[in-house]
Amino acid sequence: MNKTTIISKKSNISVLVLLLGVLFIAPSMEAQQNSEYTQYMYNTIAINPAYAGSRESLSMLGIYRNQWVGLDGAPETLNFSAHSSVGVKGVGVGLGFTSDKLGPSEESILSADFSYTIRVGYDLKLALGVKGGISLWNLDPTKLNIYDPNDVSLNQANYSSPIIGAGVYLYSDKWYVGLSSPNFIETTHYDDIQASTFTEKAHFYLIGGYIYEANPRLKLKPAFLVKSVMGAPLAVDLSLNALINEGLTLGLSYRLDAAVSVLAGFQVSRSIMIGYAYDYDTTELGNYNDGSHEILLRFELGTRRRGIVNPRFF
Repeated sequence: MNKTTIISKKSNISVLVLLLGVLFIAPSMEAQQNSEYTQYMYNTIAINPAYAGSRESLSMLGIYRNQWVGLDGAPETLNFSAHSSVGVKGVGVGLGFTSDKLGPSEESILSADFSYTIRVGYDLKLALGVKGGISLWNLDPTKLNIYDPNDVSLNQANYSSPIIGAGVYLYSDKWYVGLSSPNFIETTHYDDIQASTFTEKAHFYLIGGYIYEANPRLKLKPAFLVKSVMGAPLAVDLSLNALINEGLTLGLSYRLDAAVSVLAGFQVSRSIMIGYAYDYDTTELGNYNDGSHEILLRFELGTRRRGIVNPRFF
């Protein structure tokens, strides 16, 4: 596709945003496609189905992410998940929905999770999980500043594809590590009229974290997330959060060669937590936007065993 048929020379900002859009509509797209979250340490279920039920409560979480504020058509992500342990010992289930928008494109994902946990030590559990669902992708060229309205490459496009993922999650009360792929099916959509393809690549995640109790009022949690997808550089997130008096969380995060972030969270009650993160872009694109904002809300209902929720750091 000739980029000059897409980009209107209105401003440097418009050019940058539409170049991002090209990543999703170019004839052969091979880039990172899954949503990213700065508060990934609270949203493990989105990438690892083995996490389902691990909090031993009905846990519902919503995240809204507004990325690269100030750029028209910049990414917007809304994610909702709910998961819980069930009456059968060791079994956890979950449901998830994600809406991801970028310029003229929008992807909606519906998924379900199943996990089974076994005790492998006195204070050590191993969970195995699977994820299944469907991805719906849509391109609306009317949202573009089109130079040539007769360009056949800019027709309305809709694709759907299945999702099948799996993961393992090993954890205790003090640490955790997980390996997963929320969708290891690589799907290529082909349009023989436009002679173009849209490829959805498999993503693989390695996560880990540790809880260090400095004193009865202060807990520190270093954590990491490594994401790998063929055709894109390895993505690495490092974070350090401090939980103060079991209520206030303050933290810093660094996304390798991409962004630095500040995080804050507040445990409103034993059932409700709110969180916020701000990203400062360290790439050249940071000169053209006002950063990224992310808001989190988590609501939990007590377990059958205890009747109340013991707020956990992961």
